[in-house]
Amino acid sequence: MARRLPSQPPILPGFAHIHVLGSGGFADVFLYEQNMPRRQVAVKVMLSEVVNDQVRQMFQAEANLMAQLSSHPSILTVYQASVSADGRPYLVMELCSSALSERYRRERIPVPEVLQIAVKIGSAIETAHRAGVLHRDIKPSNILLTAYGHPVLSDFGIASTLTEFEATESVGMSIPWSAPEVLMDETPGSIGSEVWAFAATVYSLLAGRSPFEVPGESNKSADLIGRINRAKAQPIGRSDVPRSLEQLLQRGMSRKPDARPTSVIEMVRELQAIETELGVPQTAIEVEMDDWALATVSDVEDRTRVRALAGVEPPRAGRRRRRAPVAVGYSGVGTILKQSNRQNTGRGQSAAASGSARQNSQRGSSVTEAATTSRRVRAFVWSLIAAAVLVLGLGTIATVVLVQANSTDIPKVADISDRSNSDSVQFTWVDPGVKSGDQYEVSTRDGQSSLQTTRTYSVDASQGQRVCITVAVNREGKTGPASTEKCVDFSG
Repeated sequence: MARRLPSQPPILPGFAHIHVLGSGGFADVFLYEQNMPRRQVAVKVMLSEVVNDQVRQMFQAEANLMAQLSSHPSILTVYQASVSADGRPYLVMELCSSALSERYRRERIPVPEVLQIAVKIGSAIETAHRAGVLHRDIKPSNILLTAYGHPVLSDFGIASTLTEFEATESVGMSIPWSAPEVLMDETPGSIGSEVWAFAATVYSLLAGRSPFEVPGESNKSADLIGRINRAKAQPIGRSDVPRSLEQLLQRGMSRKPDARPTSVIEMVRELQAIETELGVPQTAIEVEMDDWALATVSDVEDRTRVRALAGVEPPRAGRRRRRAPVAVGYSGVGTILKQSNRQNTGRGQSAAASGSARQNSQRGSSVTEAATTSRRVRAFVWSLIAAAVLVLGLGTIATVVLVQANSTDIPKVADISDRSNSDSVQFTWVDPGVKSGDQYEVSTRDGQSSLQTTRTYSVDASQGQRVCITVAVNREGKTGPASTEKCVDFSG
């Protein structure tokens, strides 16, 4: 069945549309260029035919959730949210790459790299849980990469708070990475089901396929659901994956939630221990601490690493404790000064009985020292401000250069649909924004490729045959990035 075509991009004040990036069940994602500040952004636009009061509430909830969570270094940043002139809600987001979701299917990602990604994404999930939010759609394609290669968790479109959803609520789901209790409608989601999805996602990055996908056999939705419900995942099939890691992922995908790790952070700590087992540096956990304002750099580093699993008690998800305010910015200096003053007051009371006259004589010198210290602090602050202005100026110049460099990039085909005929499969894709003279380079798994200008390609197929193609734009003899491989199990 052919997929729908993307909707028309809305006219957004201050933004210029470039081309479509992808389509989903409820929204399309477009590449825009923002005028001020000048940068390329991804804009997620709800479909007009699905916009109603319930969808508007979902959209508003997603915008609020992303605003609440996107300060985390491993959660996609949302810049703004609004409604277009034609009534469609939209989100303006950080432009990231989906290269990881394509890469794990075509090549083996090294185990240390997968562990590093897993610790960072696990930290993001744990942060959401501590804020009372379930993601409910954890899977490889929702892990994007920033321009600097940092993995970020995206698409909180069906996320829900831990206390607000109803037990009978119907939600979208991605079957290969959904826990059995979610597929069986036993629960719309829980921390246990998020643990399952996280384990299934890490498994996929290592195996190159979802845990219950069997190569060479039928992998339709009904087949996957049956295997997931029996909780018998295929072995990863890699000799470089340590047994401890495979056992951890199998435990995370246990049929009974009680048999799984009790939280994502517990899994993350075990992943860190496996890093140590492999002799690679532990990836730091990115979870906010209650006493972060008073912690020293060395304290923070120690708290983000584990040296053994024995006796580790994972923190429970729940409401975060309110922190006491500090007097000076984020540094906690005000609290430290207050503690110091309390200590000095105690000492002063004991000294007052024998030396009040001496205190009066020293008061003048103390005032002089305080004034000198104040002038030094002000000079230091102004030097920091000057340095910050310089860094911002250089950053603006770098951004302009990058945008100009990216403006000539070859576009990427992002949406390929298929239609089966009696003896062939016809593939069709959306124009990603080609220029005059551009051609499409279509490649199949058997090594054949062809150049064409049309957006349709047919492949002869027989019963039970798996047909796969990738499409890239060829500009002046240079081939751009390939699309995600599109595969069809031909049934005639």
